[in-house]
Order: sequence, then structure tokens, then C-alpha cells
Amino acid sequence: MPNRIRRLAAIDLGTNSFHLVIADVRSNGKFNVLGKDKEVVRLGEGVTDMKHLGDEAMERALETLRRFKLLAHSHDARIRAIATSAVREANNRQVFVDRVREELDIDIEVVSGFEEARLIYLGVMQALPVYQQKLLLVDIGGGSTEFLIGEQGGVQYANSLKLGAVRLTRRFFSGSSLKGKHVEQCRAWLSGALHPIVRAMRGRSVETVVGSSGTILNTAAMILAAKGETFNEDAGNVTFTRKELGRVVDAVLSAKTAEKRRQIPGMDPARADIIVAGVLILEQIFEQLRIERMTTSKYALREGILLDTIQKIIGEERSVDHLTDIRKASIYHLAESCHYEPRHAATVRKYALALFDQLHGLHGLGNTEREYLEAAAVLHDIGYHIAHSQHHKHSYYLIRHSELLGFTDREIEIISNVARYHRKSHPKQKHDGYPKLGEKDRLRVRKLAAILRIADGLDRRHRDIFASLHCEDADGSLRIQLGLKREADTSIELWGAERRKELFEEVYGRVVELEVEK
Repeated sequence: MPNRIRRLAAIDLGTNSFHLVIADVRSNGKFNVLGKDKEVVRLGEGVTDMKHLGDEAMERALETLRRFKLLAHSHDARIRAIATSAVREANNRQVFVDRVREELDIDIEVVSGFEEARLIYLGVMQALPVYQQKLLLVDIGGGSTEFLIGEQGGVQYANSLKLGAVRLTRRFFSGSSLKGKHVEQCRAWLSGALHPIVRAMRGRSVETVVGSSGTILNTAAMILAAKGETFNEDAGNVTFTRKELGRVVDAVLSAKTAEKRRQIPGMDPARADIIVAGVLILEQIFEQLRIERMTTSKYALREGILLDTIQKIIGEERSVDHLTDIRKASIYHLAESCHYEPRHAATVRKYALALFDQLHGLHGLGNTEREYLEAAAVLHDIGYHIAHSQHHKHSYYLIRHSELLGFTDREIEIISNVARYHRKSHPKQKHDGYPKLGEKDRLRVRKLAAILRIADGLDRRHRDIFASLHCEDADGSLRIQLGLKREADTSIELWGAERRKELFEEVYGRVVELEVEK
């Protein structure tokens, strides 16, 4: 493995805390943690329900990220930063993302709750011998709680609910002293809010229940402290029962102020003001899902980020010729749920990737963009599931609002835009999704959509008649020579590609000439 990726730094921008982990990457894809850091930032703290990042919260975030960057650079580590609930829900999230990029040169990836759950699962599998087991994963964050059912690395179910220790503290426990009526109101609210998970769990059985996140780890620490034991988050994992959790809940609710809660053995002082909401969420999860015991994981999102990054880097170095497994499964699941036409999608994918691979010197894009093109080629026509008219716009909507595991929010936006522009209008600033992208990503969309348009045009009748595409770039023109699989009338396919080539000529500055080999 090249030295440039020997060190990685993963940053988890949570609603309550920011976490940093720096690791040394081995040639087999495993990692050894060199250092960690954590800061309680309270990014989700503000006057609205997680819809706006306040100026003070942003300043705290920037200060922490600045320190994390110095630590990462001191280890010569490549940084990957993932933002979760507080950022993905904020109406001014782009302002924050842009500030971090401009001031610190750190690109923040905003992930969906589903993708967050998958990354946590990746981390958990590094901490516990659960790969072969069917498990339920629960991660209680500051703004949301993630649920996942997984087995052998595969995700069978994932969901993210807007239940978090910071969010519910602001909703039910903003006063200085704890009141019983607010506790009961919170319990009743949680009972209803958890119904989607209860419904999803019906008929499912799991072998193991795993809990990650600060709330659950701090609960385990209090359980051990009550027994005279010390909890070491880095030393291993703890299993606790419903009865033991109940005793901690009673102790927390008996302490009516944050100051008194800080006196509870094992309590993290920085968490004392939000622990009431946190343990009530956990209590109701146990009760509603009929959980009897839970095992904590010392690894969570940040370690999942490390492993996911390692897998992507290794994939890039090996010049993988296809979507990674989790991404591929996610893309085809969406395609199948929208009753796509497999043969046409496969043909357009084949033509598009053939053009992409031969035009590398022209577009200058890499394997990551190749994956975006592949995904868009498979999904470009799923808008027919809604209506034939304006189906390209429907494709954009379906992709943009789907939970594609393995992709960040930004990547989903790129893919949905590429698919949207496989026909009709060229990308424009007045369109809904396109302006949301940064300048470099807008150029990526234009380059990829230009290729996809020609590929789709070449399968106008959905008959897959071409066996080969050979490109010759010279003297300001691009000649695409097409080899036939069998004797066929090619007039419709050539007409289709001719109609779609204008964007390519505009983006790449080449006149496209199509020629069928005799």
C-alpha cells in the first residue's frame, strides 16, 4: 500500500460531540489506532428543532476541527470527515460546510441516517466477533438514533429516527430541575416514535443486540460503577441486562438536577445535562423491542469511516471495474423496486463505461466518478415508474430521495443530476438540484451526463446492437466507431446519439462523428 495512505484520520461530526481517530493502515486493509480525541461541541444546540446551526455552535465546531486537523497533520494523516444529524437537518448546512472548506480546507461529507447506520455497523464489526451473527445495532446520538439489522456484513434493515439525547433534552427537559410529568411525557412520546422500529422487528429474530454511542457507553459505565467496577472504553465491551439498565434509570431520575447527576458513580460529567433523555430513549428501546440484554461496542462511526475509507482506497488502487458491493446492491435494489428494464440499463451502462474508459485523457476523471456514471446509467430511466412524461425529472427525484447505502448525500446529488440530464435540457442554474452542487461537482455532472446522453442514444430501440465502441480523438473531433453484434439497421440508434451529442461537444470541445464499421 503506498505511503500516501499509510495514515488516516476519521472525524465524526456528531450533534453532541466531535470524535477524531487516527490510524495506521496495514497492507491487508486492517488498521491500528494511533490516537483519539473528543470534544463536546453541541453543534445541535440552538433555538430551533435542529433546523439551524447557530453562530456560536459553528465557531465551536471550527475551533475543534482546527485542532483535529493539527493533530491529523502531525501524524501525516489523510482526513475524512463525516457529518450526521445536526448538519444534515440544518437549513444553513451549506454555509457551515463551505466555511469549513474555505477556512480549514476540510471537505465534510454529509451522510443520511441509513448510511450513518451502515458505517457504524462497519465499525462495530471491528470491535466484536459478530460478523456471522444476525444482530440488531442501536446507536443513540445527540440528534438521532440509528437502528440496523445486519448479518455477515450485509444490511438487512436500517432506519434513523429523530430521537437524540440533545434533541429530547431541549424538547422535554430544558428546565433546571427534573419534573416527573416531563419524564412521563417523554416516555409516552418515545413509545409512539419507536413504532416504525417495532413494526419492522415483527417476525424478525436476532442473536445479538449491540449498542454504541456515548449514551450507551456511559450507561454501561454507571452499571459497572454500581457494582464497584471501572469501565474502560478502550479495554473491551460490556454486556448489561434490562434489570441493570432499570437501576441506572432509577438513579438518574432520582437526581433532579444536573449537579446531582454528576455525583452518580460512573457518570460522565459532560453528559449530566442530557443523560435523562438518553437513558429514557434506551429504556424505551429495551421495553418496546423486548430486549433483555445489550453488548456495548467500543468502536462506532469513526472506526466505520476508517474501514470504509480503506475499502475505497484499496478499490481505487486496484482499479476496480465495478461498483463496490454495498453500493452495487443499493443501486440495483432501487432499480428493481422501480421496475426498471434490466437489459436496457445494462446496455447503456456498458456503452457509457466504454466511452468513459477510452476518454480518460479528455475528461480527467477517476474511478469514483466512474462509479457515479455507472450508477446513473443503471438508474437513468427509473422515472418511468412514476410517469413517461418528464421521466428524467422523476428519475432525479427518486434517486435523490432514496437511501442509497454506501453513498454520501453529496454523491447521491451528483448521481441523481447525471441521471436527470440523460435527456432534454442541458444542466442549468435555474434547475432544482444542479445549483446545490459546488462548482467542481457541477463540472463532474456535465462531463458524466454528456457521456450518458450519447450512450443512451446508442440504445434508442433497447436492442443492444453494438458489440464495440472505439474512440479516436484528433484534430478537434471525436470519432466513435461502432462495431455491430449482428446485421442490423442502425439509423435509429445513430439518430438517437446525434440528437444527444450537443452537450458532449459543448463540454469537451470536440465535434462528435459516429461511424458504423463495415
